[in-house]
Amino acid sequence: MSASSTAPSAPILRRLTPSASVVLLAAAAAWLGVVAVAGDMGSMPGTMGLGFGSFVAVWALMMTAMMLPSVAPFVSLYTRTFRENRAARLTVFAAGYLLVWSAAAFPAYGLAWVADRFVDDNPTAATALAAVIFLACGVYQLTPFKERCLAYCRSPLGFTLEYAAYRGRTRDLRVGVHHGGFCLGCCWALMALLVVFGLMNVVAMIVLAAIVLVEKTWVWGAQFGRALGIVALVLAALVIFLPGIAPGLDHVVHAGGMGGM
Repeated sequence: MSASSTAPSAPILRRLTPSASVVLLAAAAAWLGVVAVAGDMGSMPGTMGLGFGSFVAVWALMMTAMMLPSVAPFVSLYTRTFRENRAARLTVFAAGYLLVWSAAAFPAYGLAWVADRFVDDNPTAATALAAVIFLACGVYQLTPFKERCLAYCRSPLGFTLEYAAYRGRTRDLRVGVHHGGFCLGCCWALMALLVVFGLMNVVAMIVLAAIVLVEKTWVWGAQFGRALGIVALVLAALVIFLPGIAPGLDHVVHAGGMGGM
């Protein structure tokens, strides 16, 4: 049975197991780290002046904080199949899942590097980049591919049944990578908005993490995701006239030291 063949009903957060609670605690710890890093760095556009290695480390911390809560319903079901070595297997699964999201730092760094070049030297191009990112997000939210990935992510039971066929010592790592791949396919366009709002904009991170959680767990999550696509398309037009709604790419906001969403 494939995951997509099961009903895409929303997973229920009230049924979380102790293993899923551990995942949520790890996410909470990562949020504390994010707030500490953001406090030290302040609001900066683009790569935030970080080299590639430091950028990947900060990005991985951000994704740990933002994405682990949304995977908790799946963890709750998947770990019920464990008969031994629960802690070790959960750790390996989480490592595979976060490996995918850490790899997303490569295109994110490239996009942030481009933003760096535009913010101060070419404000018009920076605004155009913000419009393109909003547009890409809006269009993607309305595509069948997004719908398919979201349907998988909203069906932790379907995933768990599919992964029952996995065997071998690396099965949990492969499950983590596979599940992370679908989450990345579902949410990459939303994460691209971090470049628009500022990568260390904690308010933007909280809002986007909440959006991801609602998409995956609310009974109307699929419709909510499509509505977000329409909102993003509207913002793509508005940012041309109101560059300030993209603080991560607005040289005026940046020059004034403001980075709030």
